[in-house]
Amino acid sequence: MKKILCVIFVLFFCLWAGIRIVAGIQFDRGCEGYLKRAADANTIELAKKQLKVALDYMEQEGLTTGYTSVLYRTPDEDVGFWYTNIKSSITELERMSPNASQLERSNLLIKLRETLLDQGSEGKTKVTIPKGIALYPNNVAMAFMGWLSAILMNMGIAIIIPWREVF
Repeated sequence: MKKILCVIFVLFFCLWAGIRIVAGIQFDRGCEGYLKRAADANTIELAKKQLKVALDYMEQEGLTTGYTSVLYRTPDEDVGFWYTNIKSSITELERMSPNASQLERSNLLIKLRETLLDQGSEGKTKVTIPKGIALYPNNVAMAFMGWLSAILMNMGIAIIIPWREVF
């Protein structure tokens, strides 16, 4: 019975981890990847096309307002600001005159790149997104499930491996 209980607790933790992984992949395929492609685009038309796909995903999934925070709010977790900023970027791209000079076009693409990308802690370029956006709006439920599953998994392991055998 103890082993069955431990297996159930470990599977619960694996379920939580699996949900997080799948949500991250789906977000990357539907939005983040297109934001990266828009930042890398060499023409305004190509950037608009990529941003449009990302914005359609955001609107379809309800990623337009709120915060991804679980315990307290910070500016880097503001979904509304992120969405509005990207929406403003596509508006600027659409306003660009077809007769604009190459310099104006290049400057707008550089500005777009700076809006969409950040430098990571190790110097790697990464897409600017709110933390935890892949799980939004279920961040609180997923955090609770993660904490609970981690506690239960540790309890299950502790049931099978008595402390006197560990030390």
